[in-house]
Amino acid sequence: MIDRAGFIIANTRLLTPPLVPEIRLHLAEESLPIWRKTEEELGEMGLPPPYWAFAWAGGQALARYILDHPGELAGKRVLDIGAGSGIAAIAAAKVGAREVAAADIDPLAVAAMDLNAAANDVAISATTDDWLSLDAPQGDIILVGDLFYERELAERVMAFIRRKAAGGSRVLVGDPRRNYFPKDAFAAMAHYDVPVTRELEDAEIKRAAVWQLHH
Repeated sequence: MIDRAGFIIANTRLLTPPLVPEIRLHLAEESLPIWRKTEEELGEMGLPPPYWAFAWAGGQALARYILDHPGELAGKRVLDIGAGSGIAAIAAAKVGAREVAAADIDPLAVAAMDLNAAANDVAISATTDDWLSLDAPQGDIILVGDLFYERELAERVMAFIRRKAAGGSRVLVGDPRRNYFPKDAFAAMAHYDVPVTRELEDAEIKRAAVWQLHH
């Protein structure tokens, strides 16, 4: 049986993302080595790429917004979908959200979220449940970071958040306007210049925003 926590600890360092120094995450210092190791050591298990090992621009923007506007999430039930490292979920827990549930279909991401939550002394409930296909829990606020990079995924995410919004949830998205981000469906709440790595992005500074879904 794979030791997921051991793999994460062996291949990452506990670092603070540039835009969110209040949060510590197990992150890869370089992208290629962990990408290669995930394929070589764990590839036969059908795991997706190690997106959880990086603090993406949209997730950093979303976490920054949450920490800067604590009253918007305090006391609320929060769902973070496609949560990766758990950066936004951890920010929500830090500002006093009543419950924080985070989902990612990659079991390594869930293991990383558990480690990251512990490193920040907060409690989040992490799961590999595919909320885009299953009934997700109810949440007052839905968080989405960097999920609009593939057409099919973007369409499924939009269908999910529209259902949740129709049920009364507020939807906040962190995204640097990736290829399939439907900006006409959202209003920009805040903009951020996020330091990133050229290994993963097309720039060293990525302009990202936090967006709210139009009702």
